[in-house]
Amino acid sequence: MQGSLWADSPQKQEDQSRAPEIDITELESLFSAASDVSGTNKAGGRRGSNINKSEKVQLVDLRRAYNCEIMLTKIKIPLPNMMNAVLALDSSVLDGDQVENLIKFCPTKEEMELLKHYPGDKEMLGKCEQFFLELMKVPRVEAKLRVFSFKITFSSQVEDLRRNLNTINDATREVKESVKLRQIMQTILTLGNALNQGTARGSAVGFKLDSLLKLSDTRARNNKMTLMHYLCKLVAEKMPELLDFDKDLVHLEAASKIQLKTLAEEMQAVSKGLEKVETELTTSENDGAISVGFQKVLKNFLDTAEAEVRSLISLYSEVGRNADSLSQYFGEDPARCPFEQVTQILFVFVKSFNKSREENERLADAEKKKLEKEAMKEKAAANLSVKKDGIDVDKPRHNFQIQKQTL
Repeated sequence: MQGSLWADSPQKQEDQSRAPEIDITELESLFSAASDVSGTNKAGGRRGSNINKSEKVQLVDLRRAYNCEIMLTKIKIPLPNMMNAVLALDSSVLDGDQVENLIKFCPTKEEMELLKHYPGDKEMLGKCEQFFLELMKVPRVEAKLRVFSFKITFSSQVEDLRRNLNTINDATREVKESVKLRQIMQTILTLGNALNQGTARGSAVGFKLDSLLKLSDTRARNNKMTLMHYLCKLVAEKMPELLDFDKDLVHLEAASKIQLKTLAEEMQAVSKGLEKVETELTTSENDGAISVGFQKVLKNFLDTAEAEVRSLISLYSEVGRNADSLSQYFGEDPARCPFEQVTQILFVFVKSFNKSREENERLADAEKKKLEKEAMKEKAAANLSVKKDGIDVDKPRHNFQIQKQTL
């Protein structure tokens, strides 16, 4: 390369500088031999690791496979034992959450086809693929898992439904049977007629239920109290035995939080779940030996569950009639003022009544203390005035005896 230091003529290089003599033997012993040995060992080590390393074959989408493996590590049960628990519907081995996760990772039709036609050694497949293969040994495994999940949650579902249905029945009965509530409502009607005296509304025989919510909004001319405060004052003075009418309505608050539509949806879910159980029980008869234990456990469960659901359906029908009757008790149309609206209005009314009653009591206590304080001030002022006149009214008077003179 012209112009570089390598381009100089040997003669010029020899004149300007001379390279030192090199001990070839020493150089080879220090570097050449060591480099060869090191290189050979390293290369051999790398090759050996590549040869010994067994790479698993992954057919499933990497992300799905990764999530599946995470799920399996949380269950920590060998795959054969896991499937035995599924076929035995054994909730002591697998809980509801674990069964739901198994359902999420059931192989799709495409994944099953992929695994069925895999020509290689299936032992070399990844953990997710091995899990899928284990599931595929059970006919309609996803349907069986869903039946298993339904069986696990059935008792708690039925218990919750029955409790809510009974709450509605109890609340309806308590409202309709409360004499104190009836008298409170009559008092409100009397108040309304008195306020509307001389008008077309002054002789009403009833009122819309949502009028109860307007009592707290109707204020007196002096703006110091509402009609609700006045109602509480009137009841406290004339009918104090009615003040605790809310104690008759033990289940009202709980009932006001229940939606009949939600209960209907839950009832439908239970009925559909039971239908799927019946379908799978019938279909599994053709599975062969693998489903014999599954059929036995499922049949026993079905016999009990059907009786529970029949009882629940009867209770649900009764609740529907009672819910409508509560609206009608207040002269309302169930279609326009359904059970939910009735219980919510009543619950708000009860809370407002109690709040206004407590405010009245606090105001009365404050007024009493104020009067007592003023009385004490007046007494102190009177004492001070008497002392200024030279008489201590608080000092006890001496008893004087009049002696008769002896003549």
